[in-house]
Amino acid sequence: MKNFKDVVKFHGHICPGLALGYRVSNFIVKEFGKKAHDEEIVAIVENSSCAVDAIQVMTGCTFGKGNLIFKDYGKQVYTFVKRPSSEGIRISVHWKSPDETEKEKQMWERYMRGDRSKEVLRTIHKRKTKKIEAILKAEDKELFKIVKEKVNLPEEAGIYPSILCALCGEKVMEPRARVKNGQIVCIPCQEHT
Repeated sequence: MKNFKDVVKFHGHICPGLALGYRVSNFIVKEFGKKAHDEEIVAIVENSSCAVDAIQVMTGCTFGKGNLIFKDYGKQVYTFVKRPSSEGIRISVHWKSPDETEKEKQMWERYMRGDRSKEVLRTIHKRKTKKIEAILKAEDKELFKIVKEKVNLPEEAGIYPSILCALCGEKVMEPRARVKNGQIVCIPCQEHT
């Protein structure tokens, strides 16, 4: 099984969001007994945060295989479904970050305004490290609200032929092709040409 170092290596840096995704994924792999090798587990993620990279590494649910579904709700919610049973687990993050000191708040404001001085970066890194350690050490019940439920399974990923867009000449998956002025076109050409 992959570990947190594998997740960090894939993602490129260490951060609290990645730690949360790692913890979500660990819970799911333990509950379901293994990670997905094909589409036997489906992940439905409701944000595009760092956590999703951890989910891909740990659970085997990926965009390329079609068993990672993105719903742009901006919520820290992750639903996993086991095929063919429809057994599902919905995990919402309810972890509360430790209170920040006034200095940490000021440094964060400076960081958000673009200040990358050694003083600011040292404080931001120290704060981030404390959050990551807290997440990795916390009990599941401190981090998550977990609901087991039956979930309507999405269709398995389809494989479709590619056709050429009449305007740009690039290949487009057939179900994503559109018709514009009697020609088959891709979505960007339909919208912008």
